Amino acid sequence: MQKKCVPVYIWHNIPIYLVKFSPPLQCTSCCWFAMILTDLNKLQRYSNRRLCERLFSFPAGQIAFRQFLKSEYSEENILFWLACEEYKKIKTVPEMISSANRIYSEFVHSEAPRQINIDCSTRENITKNISQPTLTSFDTAQKLIYSLMARDSYPRFLKSDIYQGLLRRNTSR
Repeated sequence: MQKKCVPVYIWHNIPIYLVKFSPPLQCTSCCWFAMILTDLNKLQRYSNRRLCERLFSFPAGQIAFRQFLKSEYSEENILFWLACEEYKKIKTVPEMISSANRIYSEFVHSEAPRQINIDCSTRENITKNISQPTLTSFDTAQKLIYSLMARDSYPRFLKSDIYQGLLRRNTSR
């Protein structure tokens, strides 16, 4: 009988609205590693300057990068980025208002539990417009956070034990 893969989600106080689009961090079988290794092979086809962008397009890349950011106590960056990606897909105004308020209170507000590192003018602009959100309400902040991750976190990720372990595992197969 073949063993069935069952994802094990590790959320550690992540708001429930993020759970629906956050990838699993572990799997009870080898499927999780196989998924990452397959995606690593795809990533290796791209130049270094596009790797960060490509990393975000693969669920397994997001998983590995998220684990790395968690180890650096900056997981809020990828969680915010993912929340913004989901926010852009919203179709109804009531859902947009509700989601915008959740993202704002979780990541943008000055007292947010997972406050992101953005400049005052961006934070003030979002605060000023949060009562009438649009699908682009968080675009500036999302670009800033993406740039921060690509410039600062991604180069460290490439040197991390998490990434190096994945590469070693990939070359040993």
